[in-house]
Amino acid sequence: LRCAVLHGPDAVLPGMHDEADLQDLSVHAARQGLMTNVVEVAAGLIAHEGRYLIAKRRTGVHLAGLWEFPGGKREPGETLEECLQRELFEELSIRIDGPIPFRIIRHEYPGKTVELHFFRCTIGEGRATPLDCAEIRWVHPSEMGQYEFPPADAPVIEALQRDSTGQNT
Repeated sequence: LRCAVLHGPDAVLPGMHDEADLQDLSVHAARQGLMTNVVEVAAGLIAHEGRYLIAKRRTGVHLAGLWEFPGGKREPGETLEECLQRELFEELSIRIDGPIPFRIIRHEYPGKTVELHFFRCTIGEGRATPLDCAEIRWVHPSEMGQYEFPPADAPVIEALQRDSTGQNT
């Protein structure tokens, strides 16, 4: 495969003469901070009576003070669904019923790339309590514009707003 990338008829990097150059390029890019790790995150679109649970990020964390759909980083060996179950229990003391994949959004932040996996879900057990966030609120999609969310959440918010008004385009 590498040879095809360097030497094939559809070579992506035709100016490189061997694989050592390709390895040098990737090592150099990593040293220069040009290659970023992808952080996988599972986030819950927790619905109840037409409203969604949003959480305010606590002080001292990345994107502090912004509102988000609760969830967190996937741990090694964990599925995204397991990650979501664990994070929602740790952050909100709730168990959710079978999460349904909704959207995947990849967003570039300075120094890292985040791949957000959004899941529709409902609370199966417990009552949401803000354990690892500043506060929580139940909001209708039409009200989400009143809250400041990270830029990566914009396409999901727009989709929820379209769904709530019947504009499923």
